[in-house]
Amino acid sequence: QVQLVESGGGLVQAGGSLRLSCVVSGSTFQITTMGWYRQAPSKQRELVATIRIDGNTRYADSVKGRSTISRDNAKNTVYLEMNSLLPEDTAVYCCYVNMRNGRDNYWGQGTQVTVSS
Repeated sequence: QVQLVESGGGLVQAGGSLRLSCVVSGSTFQITTMGWYRQAPSKQRELVATIRIDGNTRYADSVKGRSTISRDNAKNTVYLEMNSLLPEDTAVYCCYVNMRNGRDNYWGQGTQVTVSS
């Protein structure tokens, strides 16, 4: 079992920055890919960024160039730094992890990010 707890969300003005954190506990040695999704009202869930165990990263086009995903395996934490925030970045951001068996995934409860114009 794995538990994920996000933090770092909040209210920020357009053009501002936020750094989201997600601390993972439990069977962390089984984790491979870590990432972030977001869910905005009346919109489909969007995969924001992922980082593989080898450090390879991928980003949604909507955040590319404005966001950086990173992980600290010693602290079992994944981060998402977002800059030049836009009102359309407003959403609940959830972190997730994929497990080595390729079958199990775990999710956090999410943290709200609100960007005011």
